[in-house]
Amino acid sequence: MDLKSLIRTVPDFPKKGIMFRDITTLLKDQKGISIALEQLYNLAKTKELTKIVGIESRGFILGGALAVKLGAGFVPIRKPGKLPAASVSESYVLEYGTDSIEIHKDAIQPGDKILLHDDLLATGGTMGAACKLIEKLGGEVVQISFLIELTFLHGREKLKNYEVHSLIKYDNE
Repeated sequence: MDLKSLIRTVPDFPKKGIMFRDITTLLKDQKGISIALEQLYNLAKTKELTKIVGIESRGFILGGALAVKLGAGFVPIRKPGKLPAASVSESYVLEYGTDSIEIHKDAIQPGDKILLHDDLLATGGTMGAACKLIEKLGGEVVQISFLIELTFLHGREKLKNYEVHSLIKYDNE
């Protein structure tokens, strides 16, 4: 099955000129989500991971399923103000300003082997900040995975020190 055929493209969302790659059409397809999960699992199954970290919010979906399948814990990285206990944050640059993400201080232990997962790699800012958060807490980023990569935005360059995998690639808008 061609996973790319299950991705819906929504023009001009969230703003004019953006071609939004919508994964909900893949997620609702039982065969599609199963194939995507199995492919992500096969990329990570030999890594001896202790935690899977998913980035809000679409990184939670397959990130949580991967954690169960890999026999690892799941940790969410969230937008500011969403975590109930003591947390650490990391800021990153957006096209027009900055944003930040947070993780609980006790979510990662020194020596934890981490797979970071999100739905889409664009510029790499969010994932770069997530890597910094994991490393601040003493974890080792062993692998990073995405469903989709927008290769024309060169986000992989910000992650060049890590093993990065994506299942579906778009070479232009």
